[in-house]
Amino acid sequence: MEWFEALILGIIQGLTEYLPVSSSGHLAIGANLFGLSGEENLTFTVAVHVATVLSTIVILWREIVWLFTDLFKFKWNEGTKYIINILISMIPVAIVGLFFKDKVEAIFGSGLLVVGICLLVTATLLAFSYWARPRQRENISPLHAFIIGVAQALAVLPGLSRSGSTIATGLLLGNKKERLAQFSFLMVIPPILGEALLDVKDMAEMGVSQAMAGISPLALAVGFLAAFISGCLACKWMISIVKKGKLIWFALYCAVVGTLTIVLPYVL
Repeated sequence: MEWFEALILGIIQGLTEYLPVSSSGHLAIGANLFGLSGEENLTFTVAVHVATVLSTIVILWREIVWLFTDLFKFKWNEGTKYIINILISMIPVAIVGLFFKDKVEAIFGSGLLVVGICLLVTATLLAFSYWARPRQRENISPLHAFIIGVAQALAVLPGLSRSGSTIATGLLLGNKKERLAQFSFLMVIPPILGEALLDVKDMAEMGVSQAMAGISPLALAVGFLAAFISGCLACKWMISIVKKGKLIWFALYCAVVGTLTIVLPYVL
């Protein structure tokens, strides 16, 4: 992987992790265009995912400090309830990660058809959430946190946007837009870090030389910084977009990209 390829893919990861257009789907498309695969792609994926987690922490540091401050008061308060909801939301994705990891990885290697179909599903979800007008609820309940967690677990499929699925599901359930984006971004921190640890374990088993084959430290550093900086911008932007309810434009984008991803391989 050349440094300019890492730059492009890093920017794609940082932007699409937060914008509801599927980071995994866009990385799969980008990796396919650049001819990247196997251990080379795994090493890079771990680096850029960690970078986007750090960008979440930087943008939402006040909320994170508030959560831990309330937690260590050892009282049943708003911060404790919020953390409980995050833990509940992690249950579905933990089940998928522990028991279906190999099957999910097989889907990632099955080509771009799945990516295109899942992008169309993302477009449909975003469109429904835009036009739906359910009764508004003040706070995210434990049941809703679990349902949103199920949406996050399903979004392990390449092309099915994690942020798009969780935010759209929360909107369809009637949760307030102002709270959903922050909850969606905070709930993904533990699963991404957990997935990164599992990938690091796989890389350690294959050896440093094999894990770094085809990718230079410069390319990794460029990709990491690109994902971090673009992730910071996209995280802040997405919170504003959700508050304004402008998700329909992303639905149109996903519909176009999904259709092209399905059709173009048969045309070219």
